[in-house]
Amino acid sequence: AAVPERPQVVSHIQQALSYTVFDCKWVPRSARLLCLGSAARGTGLVQLYELHGARLELLREIEKPKPIKCGTFGATSLQQRYLATGDFDGNLNIWNLEAPEIPVYSVKGHKEIINSIDGVGGLGIGEGAPEIVTGSRDGTVKVWDPRQNDTPVANMEPVQGESKRDCWTVAFGNAYNQEERVVCAGYDNGDIKLFDLKTMSLRWETNIKNGVCSVEFDRKDINMNKLVATSLEGKFHVFDMRTQHPTKGFASVSEKAQKSTIWQVRHLPQNRDIFMTSGGSGSLHLWKYEYPAQRSKKDSEGSEMGVAGSVSLLQNVTLSTQPISSLDWSPDKKGLCVCGAFDQTVRVLIVTKLNKI
Repeated sequence: AAVPERPQVVSHIQQALSYTVFDCKWVPRSARLLCLGSAARGTGLVQLYELHGARLELLREIEKPKPIKCGTFGATSLQQRYLATGDFDGNLNIWNLEAPEIPVYSVKGHKEIINSIDGVGGLGIGEGAPEIVTGSRDGTVKVWDPRQNDTPVANMEPVQGESKRDCWTVAFGNAYNQEERVVCAGYDNGDIKLFDLKTMSLRWETNIKNGVCSVEFDRKDINMNKLVATSLEGKFHVFDMRTQHPTKGFASVSEKAQKSTIWQVRHLPQNRDIFMTSGGSGSLHLWKYEYPAQRSKKDSEGSEMGVAGSVSLLQNVTLSTQPISSLDWSPDKKGLCVCGAFDQTVRVLIVTKLNKI
């Protein structure tokens, strides 16, 4: 039988930056992208670029008082396309990029750096309120509705006497109607916690024995389907979130991708069974998840339990000598991707043959 052609990861544009980039994002419905980071003098930077063939044109550079760690467009409408950011001082700000002098919403969300941010309810991603979740070094995970001033609509913090853990990553999921919604959070000690925002309770927790660098649901706006969690030690875990066993939780498969930290995981928006991981060794790995013949079975007690599938490596490429810390697929153009690395370079990538898989 003919071997199917493997996708190729092509570095289309490399743009050197004069600052440390922490996050990069495609601006929805446009050929534009954003780089967020920290200037040498300790201020925050937002750069807006536009794709012109084989080059990036800098349209705008916005400097802010504090370094910016993370950003999301997920809680805003396509008409507005407001950017929500988390900074080193614990501030959550929402910016209109057309008039970025003063934030349209601002709150001192955390006592320490906001490591991770995610949005849902805008962009046609998911139902319900336009909410933003932030995870911080102060150990708390908070959910914000920009229509409500100053106070979070949910605050997940360690219970009295429990030591606070650095929250490295947060993600929304299960937002398939007006009521349902979950937040997944990963911590520096390997804890993964799933908070149910409908019942305001901890729905599930596990520990993957290593700092959790990134978590992402394959889609936010459907019944929970799959969740990928990446770790400090080069391993990632794919959890099948369709069936929760009363004692065993969710079935999962783990894969040792490389020797170094897996900084990020991002699912291909146009095919949720394909995802990319970015590594501390400056490499990207493209994976495909294969479902098992049956996704659940009954245990000896008659309870439903999930059955994990398998993952296969489609392609990998090394682009940098430094960690690739941020990654974002274009929501509009299949196979278009941007990544930022600690070699102070942003790269626009094209992944070919994705429709053949």
